[in-house]
Amino acid sequence: MTAPVPETKLRLGGMALRNGLLVHGPTHWAAAIRTEDGELRVGSGPKPDLGGKAAERVPGLRGIAKLAEALAVIPLVKQALPEARLPMQDLKTLGAMGGAALGAQAIRAAGERSVGREAAVALLSLAPALLALRGGELAAYHGVEHKSIAGYERDGDAADADKEHDRCGSHLVAPMLTAAALGNVAARRAGLRGPAADAAVGLGSAALAVEVFAWGERNPDSRLTRLLRRPGHEIQRAVGTREPTPEQLEVGEAALAEILRVEPAPD
Repeated sequence: MTAPVPETKLRLGGMALRNGLLVHGPTHWAAAIRTEDGELRVGSGPKPDLGGKAAERVPGLRGIAKLAEALAVIPLVKQALPEARLPMQDLKTLGAMGGAALGAQAIRAAGERSVGREAAVALLSLAPALLALRGGELAAYHGVEHKSIAGYERDGDAADADKEHDRCGSHLVAPMLTAAALGNVAARRAGLRGPAADAAVGLGSAALAVEVFAWGERNPDSRLTRLLRRPGHEIQRAVGTREPTPEQLEVGEAALAEILRVEPAPD
């Protein structure tokens, strides 16, 4: 299991780009990319405050606030580094997202919403992300993210760290999809329909998944934690990550150096 983040280290998160790495610190972000002509470029800035600190003690709400802040960083990255390529910034992936949406509508139109039908919709929603990871360099930069952060936390070489990580967002997938399937069925049976009900179920599912994720961090040696993390580890192992090249690891080193430059050191 991944050891807790040492008190002397920043708690870092990240997101793989198609040509680089975005790293989140407590108050700032930093990103590094490799352009098509091989140039290494770096950008950074403060993270928007959308109430994440104020909501830290409110279960459910804190997860939504943190996810919102992470999404709000993306336009800032594109503004600072226009050549940064986002995970879903690909015509095939966008086409798969449209196909998955149409497929979900067809499944739901085939009959009453049931747990099995909603589970099929949830699994179908994974297709675009899996397609994005199978092509290009995204899976390698996902490996860069994990190895760079693990190397920093352990004062080791990123190249020697595992490409799978216990704090990966892949561990949100199983609880979020399960909660969404059950929540959609419960909402329909309660007579709740329409975009507002769907949005409420989606937000609630994300909030629950974040709470499950946080519980696992507080109880890393629990048998239940190991069980909950197994689907995420399998996603990472099979398709979500791959071993990066030295040139890709260099991009990760640049992103890490930049976040350590702009982010205040922990007290």
